[in-house]
Amino acid sequence: MKNIALIIGSLRKDSINRHYANAIVAELEKITSDMSVNEVRIADLPLYNQDFDEQTIDSYERVRQQLSQADGILIVTPEHNRTLPSALKNVIDIGSRPMGKSVWTGKTAAVVTASPGTYGGINAAIDVRKVMQSLGVQMMINPEVYLAKANDNLTNGKLSSERTEKFLASFARSFVEFVK
Repeated sequence: MKNIALIIGSLRKDSINRHYANAIVAELEKITSDMSVNEVRIADLPLYNQDFDEQTIDSYERVRQQLSQADGILIVTPEHNRTLPSALKNVIDIGSRPMGKSVWTGKTAAVVTASPGTYGGINAAIDVRKVMQSLGVQMMINPEVYLAKANDNLTNGKLSSERTEKFLASFARSFVEFVK
């Protein structure tokens, strides 16, 4: 059984990225029973501070353990001010520290961005890839997923676009193969 860590870069309860993450997880469940997807909660994480490296912070340890046990990581995130959200960067930093104990090294990951704008969060995805690759993470690059005008494809939190549903199903199949 492959263990997938799901990180949603938005802290909003009704985030469009959460809705898309749910749709992707549903597709993964249709494709394989050999994957377990577990969300890495990030809303309760204190901002990373190197002074904390010598302390035990329960939420940091929970996140590091989840990430270290993951066979693959799925990041679904919005774009904030043309880059990745601070909450997502925070969990990345927490997982990379203390120095020499990064949980990211050797992991495989994919990033999906969804935005109500016309660019689909492409800048956030590029920055996530840049940061993760610097930490030794192998990033899935085919297909790239930037969901533009993402609100238009949701009705009551569910996918309402057959085209988007097919695209995410294709992405999910590729992700399963990538993680294997």
